Amino acid sequence: MYRIKAWICYLFSFNLAYFIDTFRQLVRPTVMGETASPDPERAEEIKLLANEAFKAHKYSQAIDLYTQAIELNGSNAVYWANRAFAHTKLEEYGSAIQDATKAIEIDPKYSKGYYRRGAAYLAMGKFKEALKDFQQVKKICPNDPDAKKKLKECEKAVQKLKFEEAIAVHDAERRSIADTIDFHTIDVEPTYAGARIEGEVVTLEFVKNMIDDFRNQKCLHKRYAYQIILQTMQMLRALPSLVDINVTDGKHFTVCGDVHGQFYDLLNIFELNGLPSEDNPYLFNGDFVDRGSFSLEVILTLFAFKCMSPSAMYLARGNHESKNMNKIYGFEGEVKSKLSDTFVELFAEVFCCLPLAHVINNKVFVVHGGLFSVEGVKLSDIRSIDRFCEPPEEGLMCELLWSDPQPYPGRGPSKRGVGLAFGGDVTKRFLVDNNLDLVVRSHEVKDDGYEIEHDGKLITVFSAPNYCDQMGNKGAFIGFKAPELKPNITSFTAVPHPNVKPMAYASNFLQMFS
Repeated sequence: MYRIKAWICYLFSFNLAYFIDTFRQLVRPTVMGETASPDPERAEEIKLLANEAFKAHKYSQAIDLYTQAIELNGSNAVYWANRAFAHTKLEEYGSAIQDATKAIEIDPKYSKGYYRRGAAYLAMGKFKEALKDFQQVKKICPNDPDAKKKLKECEKAVQKLKFEEAIAVHDAERRSIADTIDFHTIDVEPTYAGARIEGEVVTLEFVKNMIDDFRNQKCLHKRYAYQIILQTMQMLRALPSLVDINVTDGKHFTVCGDVHGQFYDLLNIFELNGLPSEDNPYLFNGDFVDRGSFSLEVILTLFAFKCMSPSAMYLARGNHESKNMNKIYGFEGEVKSKLSDTFVELFAEVFCCLPLAHVINNKVFVVHGGLFSVEGVKLSDIRSIDRFCEPPEEGLMCELLWSDPQPYPGRGPSKRGVGLAFGGDVTKRFLVDNNLDLVVRSHEVKDDGYEIEHDGKLITVFSAPNYCDQMGNKGAFIGFKAPELKPNITSFTAVPHPNVKPMAYASNFLQMFS
């Protein structure tokens, strides 16, 4: 079925005469639910429009258009592979794998089908599956230098994975890296001119000085970085997996979504809404790091505010607070570059201490991803999750971090390949079962920085504007004032940042597909 709204949004970027002419040619009876008749020529016209939308970074519109082309000519492998590529750009890797697989079924010798599927597997950290696809690309195109290069990088990744598996220490036998670090014994060189923590207490003055240093691309001494991380870890360890937040009448509370290493946009949030304090508390709802190349500055700033005033800063785990994501999407490489390998291990430990969800005044449920594959999940079930581990690939913890809402009822497969998609009926039953009013979640780029769904019972908030310097989206944050807790949403645009591109520290093989 044609998606009329997406058409209008896209085609109005052209002149009106072109819009009218193209719309008349392409709109068809399937608007009312009828099946489209095969029309390869018209499908090709729509594919060209989809390609233009893709080039303009309008990936959702490109998907809509490729879908329309597929409806008119579903036997063209190119359309499926192109839609797979657009899904990959939106991090919908599960859907990308499905589309690429369909392209391969249509034409087993179509190299781009294997290429697109391999890239999606790589983005999910499924290196062994990716290797098989790139071997097939090399077989089909033996003289293609690009195929050779990508196969070589994939082979390196698999070899590294096998080595890491061989030397891995069982969790029960592994000693905490945090227990081996005493920041008090680390000397600060006389030549160090950056922010300093005097004694054990992180003060607002220190945090402001540190932010100023970060703004000017200066580094924090590793002694103080250790101190901030270890003190934060101690606080997070003591929290339950589901944290209750109490906002007294007349007071307000702010919820932010994904920041993804966009430090200068984080500072803009504080410019717009004030610094975190007892009277101006924040909850940052996961995905602090990865993709953006100032992830270390983001996480140390949030942790420092947590140390300064624990009730001024609440932090939730996102799907990117994990070893696997950090290895692929840049945080691991950034930390190694700016600090050391030891800090990589330490961050992995502290991320396992982050709570999984929050409830504001027993009414607003806040989680990074979404809801569950089973009915009847109670808040007590979430509270009892043993979260001190890397995220599993299934179960309640996985779904809290990975799931997404869908516009139709029931449950469906995840477009990401992890978690699930859940409808408005699932949201409403969860709220009723737990005597809640609203679900707030993050995890997805939205054009305005937010989207209200499921009859107003679910809000997505995303706080990284112009995500990865290419999506053109706004960021947003949500303010709640007690006792009503009516959501007040503020959208904002991206601010300039130093000339360091997103994904600058990401894995080599992933950069090749960005």
